[in-house]
Amino acid sequence: MDSKLTLGEAQRLVDEWIQTYGVRYFAPLTNMAILTEEVGEVARLMARLYGEQSFKKSDEGRQLGDELADVLWVVLCIANQTGVDLEAALRANIEKKTLRDGERHRSNPKLAPSTAPDNQP
Repeated sequence: MDSKLTLGEAQRLVDEWIQTYGVRYFAPLTNMAILTEEVGEVARLMARLYGEQSFKKSDEGRQLGDELADVLWVVLCIANQTGVDLEAALRANIEKKTLRDGERHRSNPKLAPSTAPDNQP
């Protein structure tokens, strides 16, 4: 996988993997529970990398990219099994946000550069 993936290609790759190795998709509600679990793992690592929590032995070897990819994997599974085209959905979502929030964030004094927390990337 040297080249960049589109969301559509990612959805197809996940579907191919499920059909080849995964036997079948988990039920949508099971995948929702798995997604919640995976997001929790991202939150745990973020709290240690960027928050005040210290690392524990069980945190060793965890990588943020891998944890985020786990979240993306489950989102792709849910999209596949519910017939959602994520590329189209994301484009529509960006358009919705642009129409709704195009000026709102720029005029929010809380988002001015001088008020950003020090630990922001």
